[in-house]
Amino acid sequence: MKEAYLYKNLSDRKIQCRNCAHYCLIKSNERGICGVRENREGKLFSLVYAKLAAVNIDPIEKKPFFHFLPGSFSLSIATAGCNFVCKNCQNWDISQEPKPDKPIFSSYELPPEEIVKMALKNKTPSISYTYVEPTIFLEYALDTMQLAKKAGLKNVWVTNGFLSPEAFDLIAPYLDAANVDLKGFSDEFYQKICGGKLKPVLETLKRMKKKKIWVEVTTLVIPTLNDDEKTFKNIANFIKKELGPETPWHVTQFSGAISWQLRDLPDTPVETLKRAYEIGKKAGLKYVHIGNVPGLNTE
Repeated sequence: MKEAYLYKNLSDRKIQCRNCAHYCLIKSNERGICGVRENREGKLFSLVYAKLAAVNIDPIEKKPFFHFLPGSFSLSIATAGCNFVCKNCQNWDISQEPKPDKPIFSSYELPPEEIVKMALKNKTPSISYTYVEPTIFLEYALDTMQLAKKAGLKNVWVTNGFLSPEAFDLIAPYLDAANVDLKGFSDEFYQKICGGKLKPVLETLKRMKKKKIWVEVTTLVIPTLNDDEKTFKNIANFIKKELGPETPWHVTQFSGAISWQLRDLPDTPVETLKRAYEIGKKAGLKYVHIGNVPGLNTE
């Protein structure tokens, strides 16, 4: 447990968390939406500091990154919790585990310096903060990122992009690359499927490009929910105009069998993914990749 870096004290021992774009107002002895940040008598604490729910060594392409340290491996870490409640989540067992207020699951307890030592020992050139939204373990991630940068390692986030500008300013000096999920292109989709909003994600993407952080964008294509031509065109045009045509776009296949709450939906047809690919290329994107389909990848 560690006191949070970003919060504001209010009256009656209430606090406002400033970690992500929810800006949760949290009463004493209650938690925020993420389930892992708790107000204890007027102070906000991270309940997951140094408490790993997952640690693995993955190919960087699994994140997915196809244009950042290609062919390398990355030490990948995550705690429990998330600030979204995506019905399509494939890591729901750890992302949603603390909700409602349950004890925090942890398989490993490793301080930041041990994470960096592990990466160096295994000769992975990067550390990935992934599997759940890294913003919810900001303190742990930031302390690790600072040590990693000193050790010559790269820091990589796989993120939903729903972080606050304050949180972005903290991590930006140490963040080398980010794969940002642009899950749809309407507030209706974000509110109904994810429990969030679209605008903060778009603003985060633009901030990342402005800071010259390498960005790749991923859209999980979900049948009947975000697989229409208008959505594909809006995402492709946003990437081209606001992020640049060199920004890779990954369109990936949804699998109902491993999703949290959408198991009645079919897997995304390959033809739908190919249509998104064609729309991306027609919009002027240099790199469009089809993911989660064995033997099929395009540029």
